[in-house]
Amino acid sequence: MVDWITTDGLTDYAEAVAFMEARAEAIALGQVDEAIWLVEHPPLYTAGTSARPADLTDPGRFPVHASKRGGQYTYHGPGQRVAYVMLDVGQRGRDVRCFVRDLEQWIIAALAEFNVTGLIRPGRVGVWVERPDKPRHADGSVHEDKIAALGIRLRKWVSFHGLSINVEPDLEHFSGIVPCGIRDHGVTSLVDLGLPVTMADVDLALRATFDRVVTPRCAP
Repeated sequence: MVDWITTDGLTDYAEAVAFMEARAEAIALGQVDEAIWLVEHPPLYTAGTSARPADLTDPGRFPVHASKRGGQYTYHGPGQRVAYVMLDVGQRGRDVRCFVRDLEQWIIAALAEFNVTGLIRPGRVGVWVERPDKPRHADGSVHEDKIAALGIRLRKWVSFHGLSINVEPDLEHFSGIVPCGIRDHGVTSLVDLGLPVTMADVDLALRATFDRVVTPRCAP
């Protein structure tokens, strides 16, 4: 059983981390069910374990939280759906690569509910969309923007942290960092793509696609 939790309003980041850590510990002990927690945060930046100081280009703009998740700098703020995944990877095959791949495919499946084609690109963390409406790169390739981020941590084979999908955040807020260390691509959102999508719509899409994509056990 996976317990779905949705919190309205803006959730303090430090409080969210404390909740995730406690829940992950209880899951590892077999005391509670797995959980997916849907939240929004006030504007802030998080620094993953691979964050480079030079990628924080406006350090005084928003609070910066050191995070134990993998990855580099990310932005969280209103209009962005954050899905924290507290799942027992030990019971799901102990294959971290498979688990991360499932989470990527979950994002892609949820975006497909809105006829958006999400893409995975080697060397670029997260999920991307092509932007044929923007000028091509100098090499002739189609411009691509990031629409979702992903970063997890495992403790006792239970995951926490998770993913974020840009629904309608203030995209200018991303300018205070180099998102995930990638300088030559932009950031977009579902509303920026011209889709009248709400947070509730995205929540429904995430729930509708989870069981179809995130497998109970990855094949060896």
